[in-house]
This record gives sequence, structure tokens and C-alpha cells, in this order.
Amino acid sequence: MLSRLFGKKPTAPEMVIVQLNARLQPLHRGEFFEDPLDAKLKSDGLGEVSGGGTMQEASGESEYCDIELMMPDTSEAAIAKLIAVLEFLGAPKGSKLQLANSQAQREFGRAEGIAVYLNGTDLPESTYKTCDSNFVYSELGRLLDGKGRVLSYWQGPTETALYLYGSSCDEMKQRIAGFISTYPLCEKCRIVQVA
Repeated sequence: MLSRLFGKKPTAPEMVIVQLNARLQPLHRGEFFEDPLDAKLKSDGLGEVSGGGTMQEASGESEYCDIELMMPDTSEAAIAKLIAVLEFLGAPKGSKLQLANSQAQREFGRAEGIAVYLNGTDLPESTYKTCDSNFVYSELGRLLDGKGRVLSYWQGPTETALYLYGSSCDEMKQRIAGFISTYPLCEKCRIVQVA
């Protein structure tokens, strides 16, 4: 059924909705996915990005984000190229793609993701005065060393989340474990797999 729905060549551009299983702020969605995707689609004559959005949970934390595309060709080959570009850019597992006029979805994605939630209320006041979440952000990125990257963050009323995506959750956890266990601001943090 999917091959029939994704295997046609429409006469006019058709909207394709990409739902990324990634917790990204709009700025980071644009930087890491929309802008490079738009450039690649245009250079290959496959279409263009026409919009996007972020779905938030009741807490305000990002749950996933959408990218809307206009594609003149939604044949199986064109969709396969689109998915290859998205996976090259780091699309997480559990991402979905569908044509706007269809209920059928195709799952894709290879990257795995973890969120590191820094405790913002239960640590000694001196820790919050002497430690910096920006340092945690940059240090986690350095420790991932090509095996992942910090793509975004969220500041909530009681926690700050840092979102890490890479080829393996287990490997990312191993690479950051020493730092997490010794940096005071990481005390009482929680690590959750998000993709």
C-alpha cells in the first residue's frame, strides 16, 4: 500500500510532512535540518522546505518537530532520496514521513537520542552559583567526539534538558559518564532515552 501511495508522480508539487522524532527548538530545527535539507532539495531539483513547527508537551518541552516540503515528484525513488538526506543529517529513529493527502506513514531514522536533565532545584545554592549549564552543554559535545552531538536544550521550571543524538545511546552514555559523575551541576541529573 505504501509503495502505491508513495509511488506516484503528481503533476503539481505535493506537500510532504516530515515528523522528526527530535526535541529541537525552532532555531535548532532550522540550523540542523531545515536549512541544509532545503539547500540539498533545491540543488537536486527535488523540491523545497515550505514550513515547519514544533509540538510541545504541556510543560513546554519539545516533543517532536515537523518540516513541511513541497515536492514535484513523490515517486518511490524521490522519497528514498529524501529519506537518505534526512538520515545523513541525523534524523532520529522513530521519525515519520507522509504525504499531506494520505494517512499512510513511513518510519525512518537511524540516530538514537538521550536527554540529560539537570536538576535545577535540589542542589546546594553554591553549586548553581559556581557551575554553568553552558559549560555542561559544550563539555558533553566535546566528549561525544564525533559519536554524537548536542543538538538542542530546554529550560523548564525545575530542570534544564540537553538533547544528545548519535549512533548509539549506550556509547554516548559511556562517553559522558565520567563527567556526569564528577561535575557538581550534574548531581541528581537524570538521563532518559528519547530516540
